[in-house]
Amino acid sequence: MDFWNHIYSHFNPIAFDLGFISVHWYGLMYVLALLTALIAAKWFVKKDNLDISNKVLDDYFIWVEIGVILGARIGYIIFYDTHTYYYLTNPWQMFNPFVNGEFVGIRGMSYHGAIVGFILATIAFKYRYKNVNIWEMLDLVALSVPVGYIFGRIGNFLNQELIGRETTVSWGIYVDGVLRHPSQLYEAVLEGLVVFLILYIYRKRKRFSGELIALYGALYSLARFIAEFWREPDFQIGFVYGGWMTKGQALSIIMIALSIILYMYLYNHSKLNAKKV
Repeated sequence: MDFWNHIYSHFNPIAFDLGFISVHWYGLMYVLALLTALIAAKWFVKKDNLDISNKVLDDYFIWVEIGVILGARIGYIIFYDTHTYYYLTNPWQMFNPFVNGEFVGIRGMSYHGAIVGFILATIAFKYRYKNVNIWEMLDLVALSVPVGYIFGRIGNFLNQELIGRETTVSWGIYVDGVLRHPSQLYEAVLEGLVVFLILYIYRKRKRFSGELIALYGALYSLARFIAEFWREPDFQIGFVYGGWMTKGQALSIIMIALSIILYMYLYNHSKLNAKKV
């Protein structure tokens, strides 16, 4: 257990160095997250005999990935960064991986910003591919994203970021001499594995198109809200709203409410369509 407690002392976040650029484990985990989500989506298409072609799925993947990257980065700058004004007035710097000529990578991504980017990309995709049943596509996303999300949170852990709160538990991780919860792994389990298992088991019982994506929004947000109790608040923000709630929890509450509204809208819409038939 001692080795685990001090794992950061024995672990290099850089996977390998190419000389002109250092490849971090976080970057590799991010790529793995994308690939596993796409592979999972194609597996579900085949397993559940969904009427979605590989061509459409691949195109959609590209559209939403661009939206997610843009939304995640811009969302972080708006929600969490302390230099928001600088980036908004110098937008080309948002994705500049160099500082004083040194490659440092791009750090700072917001999940809730990624959601906004994802939604906008989906709307644009639907406008381009008018014959696609977008709600069935989104239900497929709900099943696939949690699989990739597991690797994303493992990437956070390996990158030694989004650290947990101080603790005395035996499985804690020392970060700069302070024992902390490995909250990134808690999130991988709660927001990734648990959400996936619930949706995977429920998928055969879904009653209308779009039900799974609405459930995913609520389940992820609930899992995130719970996991944040073990995660250290962003140092530049701290606790908000009553001195105990984090910004992530506040955004999760909003997302839960929006997911419930979406669920009720789709449910009522499906009932109206059923009556017409």
